[in-house]
Amino acid sequence: MLDVAEGRTDHPGVLPIVQAGDPVLRRPAAPYTGQLGDVLPRLLGAMRRTMHAAPGVGLAAPQVGIGLAIAVCEDAGVPDDPRDRHPLPFRVLVNPRCAPVDDTPDVPFYEGCLSVAGWQAVVARHRRVRLTGQDEHGTALDEVLTGWPARIVQHETDHLHGRLYLDAAVPRSLTSNENLLRHFAGDPDPGRAAQELGFDLPGA
Repeated sequence: MLDVAEGRTDHPGVLPIVQAGDPVLRRPAAPYTGQLGDVLPRLLGAMRRTMHAAPGVGLAAPQVGIGLAIAVCEDAGVPDDPRDRHPLPFRVLVNPRCAPVDDTPDVPFYEGCLSVAGWQAVVARHRRVRLTGQDEHGTALDEVLTGWPARIVQHETDHLHGRLYLDAAVPRSLTSNENLLRHFAGDPDPGRAAQELGFDLPGA
């Protein structure tokens, strides 16, 4: 088990993030049934600090080398963003599940991952999902999320099933973070990138 009190990086309390190619990211996480006991709050605190330091908006336990179905997420949001990026308050997801709640077409946007550092690609995801599971206290979660918060929880839930966002991405859309800014000015709408890079937008 990682020493969540000390961390393994130059920043106290911040954990190293496992990168693509490590088998832990490809194994379905074990359901959490209390295996960590009193260590759980320390792990969650370290995961939250690590997510903020990266920076990112979500982090799953396999991304810090722990194969348990636990994730954290938080996003301040971006006003008037075409991705419907409204705030997502900090929350802990334990044994989460996501399911679409209607037949709305999937929405394609560029997406990145702390475990695929430096790259982004277009992924189509459900715009609205029902999130179920528990929080860190064992309290049941059951809510509908829309827009970017829905994308975040789908991304983190994928991690807990051994999936990376690249598995569902449009390969031709892959770009470095630097090129996304250089050529497309970080535009949240992937339409111009689709024209310039020669790919069709999925789900649109």
